[in-house]
Amino acid sequence: MSSSPSLLHLAVALDGAGWHPAAWREPVARPGELFTARYWAGLVAEAERGLLDFVTVEDGLGLQSSHLTEPDGRTDQVRGRLDAVLIAARVAPLTRHIGVVPSVVATHTEPFHLSKAIATLDYVSAGRAGLRVQISARQNEAAHFGRRPIPHIDLLNDPRAWESVAALFDEAVDYVEVVRRLWDSWEDDAEIRDTATGRFIDRDKLHYVDFESPHFSVKGPSITPRPPQGQPIVTALAHATIPYRLVARSADVGYVTPHDTAQARAIVEEIRTEQAAAGRAGELLHVFGDLVVFLDDTQAQASARRERLDGLAGYAYTSDARIFAGTPVQLADLLAELAAAGLSGFRLRPAVAGHDLPAITQKLVPELQRRGLFRQAYEADTLRGLLGLSRPANRYATTSTPPANTATAPANTATAPASAAVSV
Repeated sequence: MSSSPSLLHLAVALDGAGWHPAAWREPVARPGELFTARYWAGLVAEAERGLLDFVTVEDGLGLQSSHLTEPDGRTDQVRGRLDAVLIAARVAPLTRHIGVVPSVVATHTEPFHLSKAIATLDYVSAGRAGLRVQISARQNEAAHFGRRPIPHIDLLNDPRAWESVAALFDEAVDYVEVVRRLWDSWEDDAEIRDTATGRFIDRDKLHYVDFESPHFSVKGPSITPRPPQGQPIVTALAHATIPYRLVARSADVGYVTPHDTAQARAIVEEIRTEQAAAGRAGELLHVFGDLVVFLDDTQAQASARRERLDGLAGYAYTSDARIFAGTPVQLADLLAELAAAGLSGFRLRPAVAGHDLPAITQKLVPELQRRGLFRQAYEADTLRGLLGLSRPANRYATTSTPPANTATAPANTATAPASAAVSV
């Protein structure tokens, strides 16, 4: 079901006790529960009570750090996290409508394993799964695997930095393509499950994906049947042209970080240009704005809380995204203004999860509803449905020679023979 074009989409990004580094020291933070299923289930249940489209769950391959590309030695901030995909699999059956989108690092993980995990999440959630794909340019994270060296990258001061990570984003494009092909490697009706004839699957409807690129060589098929959504949603965070191209080529939802309306408009225009260049001009691609939010009954209260948390942290908190400190009414004004620049939704980062997430669901959402900018009830049973995305046809069922979706990957032309289609 397509959503009304006048309605905003809303997601929240969950990260430990919240996005402010001192959030865990707030009375509502419950730091002793950060590594429990109950804590995460509570956050997602609160987001669902607010009728939000989906939650994302942060993850990484190294400890959190106050530095962009290397670890730090701090002991006064949250360090350590649970696996995002496993969190999602645990909380999804406890919800009914909200999408669950864990973060995954493409750089050091295998697309075959990830495709299977997210397909399983889509079954566990009955069609509400997605993923947020990200890269890793940290040397310490590469050292966990020992497969390839990652050079030291100074993203802040070296003008050549984006050139050095461009290959990682190209690899991420191929990664997503492999994942998507594996999701399609089983046709929708490949499972027969006929006890009378003893036939469980039709092996003619399982397909090799035969993906070859400089980064991957993947035969397929998957060992997991096609997910309920066909294709769970793929999302990515982007701050500049190279990651904008990843969004334009591979994603269903892109998260961007404009700090004003003019910047939002320019970013949307650039992504739309890249989308057309990628041959996707006719496809629905959402562009969400990311904001860190401190929400209180007055702007003075929100600003004072931010200052108090900065004092606990020992420095003024900054972010890649715009930081908003104010009231739900003021935030609703800002979201409406940014939406007019072409954003179709927003991913809000609660500064303190225990405080700002309920403020989003219980105060911001009613204000947006009062303005006719947000849903009054869930209107679809799948995440694709909530986002107005149709269920895609299976590429291997609709043509004998599926078109290649990347410049480096040849089209698949082979259907797996009955004797070799699967291995269990």
